Amino acid sequence: MTSTLPEHHQRFLDRALAVFAQEPGLAAVLGGGSLVHGGFDAWSDLDLVLVYDAPPVTLNDKRALAMRLGDLVSSFTGEHVGEPRLLITLYGPELLHVDLKFADATDLDHRVERPAILWARDRAALEARLDQAQIAWPQADAQWLEDRAWIWLHYGAAKLGRGEVFEAIGMLGFFREQVLGPMLARRLGWPERGVRKLDDAPGAEALKATLAEADPDAVRNALKAAVTAYLDLRSDAPPAHPAPGMPDALLGFLDRT
Repeated sequence: MTSTLPEHHQRFLDRALAVFAQEPGLAAVLGGGSLVHGGFDAWSDLDLVLVYDAPPVTLNDKRALAMRLGDLVSSFTGEHVGEPRLLITLYGPELLHVDLKFADATDLDHRVERPAILWARDRAALEARLDQAQIAWPQADAQWLEDRAWIWLHYGAAKLGRGEVFEAIGMLGFFREQVLGPMLARRLGWPERGVRKLDDAPGAEALKATLAEADPDAVRNALKAAVTAYLDLRSDAPPAHPAPGMPDALLGFLDRT
């Protein structure tokens, strides 16, 4: 598995696994992300799950372990992605992003992907537990998307109307990440991972049309393109309760901005 990693990643992982083998209470080290679903390259992060009997709680303890792995440049926890157990790190001087998730055995029972076992004190027992795990990639519900799409698009349109072009452009990026990207991935039968790997995918032209430079007319056109793309992708899995009056109300609002 790891022999195909770029040299820099492999050197770091070899050093880290030697440290992990000496870590009290650590039962296993799992690999996720590109290590599992492919596409790992020189630009990839290392996504590591550290399975403990009793994971360290304090940030100081987590950082102390992270510092033993290499030359730690910076680190912070993952509350912004809803995962406070995650320590996001950057190592140098040759820069490398490594995610360290501090977990316990119960986290093995529900996974979004089958992880790679990089090291384990009892590999056979771990394999058996993963064989019993419920593994499913989360997918956005059609009604969940519908309930949010028009509000988010209106927010962007309102910011444009106020002259806050950067805010409107920011909302377009958010909308691609949270709505259009996952919907296009669903159409392609891919895991819904925001806009990851969609740059040259079939149908990516619709997402590219939602990019805009800092010009009010360009942003208005991009917002309209976002409406068009959403309606097209929505047809794959229509919501049970479409928002009344849409898209006409929003398009009319845009024309008045």
